[in-house]
Amino acid sequence: MNPRHPAAVLFDMDGTLVDSEKLWDVALDELARRYGGELSSAARLAMVGTSMGESMEILHADLGQPWRDPEEGAAWLHRRMAELFRTGLRWRPGAVQLLRAVRAAGIPTALVTSTARALVEVALETLGRDSFDVVVCGDEVLAPKPAPEPYQTAARLLGVPIGRCVVVEDSPAGVASALAAGAAVLAVPGDVPLAAAPGVHLRESLTGADLELLAALLPSAELSG
Repeated sequence: MNPRHPAAVLFDMDGTLVDSEKLWDVALDELARRYGGELSSAARLAMVGTSMGESMEILHADLGQPWRDPEEGAAWLHRRMAELFRTGLRWRPGAVQLLRAVRAAGIPTALVTSTARALVEVALETLGRDSFDVVVCGDEVLAPKPAPEPYQTAARLLGVPIGRCVVVEDSPAGVASALAAGAAVLAVPGDVPLAAAPGVHLRESLTGADLELLAALLPSAELSG
């Protein structure tokens, strides 16, 4: 592998590789209506990039129904999302091209997502099971995004230093997780705006993103390793 390339590229899933946030919109709106309420746009935006447990807390608080069982809501949501994932997943612009370029260059890849393993297995039917060397799911870590554990876990499983990894993300929680882990970040905002920050390269989309760009995101001192 070219020493100027990242040691690995770690991809978020929802809103980054696939345009699945719209599917989450559908399922969450349906669940809110089942509960006799309507999910506010502010609450929906607060859920982006968070764990299922945190999302259920936000939903129930937004509806004024904090007494509801989060596990029951999560189970219903998982079933509905599995249906939507099987028929409605679409790639984000430029995502499949970047992923293929990284794979063709022999750079290790990981999928690092807050989504639970059962749903990720459905999504991999679209993403390709051979597209990633490692998959880290939201229900497989003790501290999900925005904590650094998901990306630290991916780097450890790949056997590469996190400081030579580039993370591709779309949400504030995901960017915070990647920065806390010590990775460089290529951020493509989706529904939630992202603020400029040291170590974060913002782009409108992944269209045109290539290996040269990924290499340029790493500190120059790291490129000789």
